[in-house]
Amino acid sequence: MDHTLLQSTLRELQVVWRSPRLWATFVIVVLIFAVTGPYGTFAQLGPAARLGYWLALHAMAWSIAILFSVVAELLLRNWTPSMFARMMTGSIIAALPIGFGISLVDLAFFGTAPTVTGSLHQSLTSIPLCLLFCFLAYMTMHQQIAIATEASSAEKQAPAPVKTSEIKTPPAQAPILSRLKPENRGTLVRLAVRDHYTEVVTSRGRELVLLRFGDALMELGDTEGMRLHRSHWIATGHVAGLKRDNGKLFVVARDGTEMPVSRSYAEAVRRRFG
Repeated sequence: MDHTLLQSTLRELQVVWRSPRLWATFVIVVLIFAVTGPYGTFAQLGPAARLGYWLALHAMAWSIAILFSVVAELLLRNWTPSMFARMMTGSIIAALPIGFGISLVDLAFFGTAPTVTGSLHQSLTSIPLCLLFCFLAYMTMHQQIAIATEASSAEKQAPAPVKTSEIKTPPAQAPILSRLKPENRGTLVRLAVRDHYTEVVTSRGRELVLLRFGDALMELGDTEGMRLHRSHWIATGHVAGLKRDNGKLFVVARDGTEMPVSRSYAEAVRRRFG
């Protein structure tokens, strides 16, 4: 696993593990298994031991399944367009180590000595559970994972070169730049809403910041620019021109990016850049 893949994997795992919805789903599933006692655990274990068994098993299985799903989601991105299909592929592969993990959990709770044959059998029977874990993770987290995916793609693709001489340098560093990694702290180019994040694009790169768009606009300092839309802002010196497509107005940046202009800002944008 190279450095870029490791960074991307860690970013997406952080998004997943910080999701309250995923944890709520995890707790509900564990409680359902603990109460119903499938696979003979209702008769073999008392309530407390049964809860402990399914908590340990699910924690192990979910961790492995989600890890493999995230890695597969990253590795197969250029071959499979569907995020759901990529994650499902990883979850199926995860069934193999999960089978051996189940054997270890059974050893701890039942004293059953693990065998290779038994573990492989557990791997086969755990495939439906892996698919369930992946499906639940996807349903609760696909939007957040997509945001992290976009950030990962941005790291792999060098941003289009920006002629910093064409952008007016603010007299003082905009406060929002302090939220970025040092290597991305350049001249502000544009901002855009990405779900619960604000994407900050500078002359040195781009980065997703967990910050509301309105708060991000308050941290622009003396940077000269204009809001185009409830989800877009651009530095004045980075505007190349305007474009109209199917009756909709767009601002074209110097790197070729096209940003929509909402009706409420259209007149001001035409006066400024038309």
